[in-house]
Amino acid sequence: MRKVITYGTFDLLHYGHINLLRRAKEAGDYLIVALSTDEFNWKEKQKKCYFSYEERKQMVEAIRYVDLVIPEESWEQKVSDVKEFRVDTFVIGDDWEGKFDFLKEYCEVLYLPRTPEISTTQIKNNLGTR
Repeated sequence: MRKVITYGTFDLLHYGHINLLRRAKEAGDYLIVALSTDEFNWKEKQKKCYFSYEERKQMVEAIRYVDLVIPEESWEQKVSDVKEFRVDTFVIGDDWEGKFDFLKEYCEVLYLPRTPEISTTQIKNNLGTR
């Protein structure tokens, strides 16, 4: 069984997220999503989420492509997650191109193209103008 892992906040879930998760699942048989906790988003990314971690976790778990959701609590946990869950492929959006190449020592690394016409930032900006 080929295991795939991806990381993200997945706040204001949209079809770009679904596209990423679908393509990530196509890279293997079992998809793990490491979902950024509220604390990690605030302390490390200076992001305040609209939905809480638990609400976002429920939404991501409901997506048919996702087999397991785990918390992302630090930038540094990626290597230990890959080892612990015996991950074959790490997948992330191509806006992170090159940032996770250090994981190639442990697994395949794929940078997938984003869905260009949608993003959480765009949604937040559009909501602010209405």
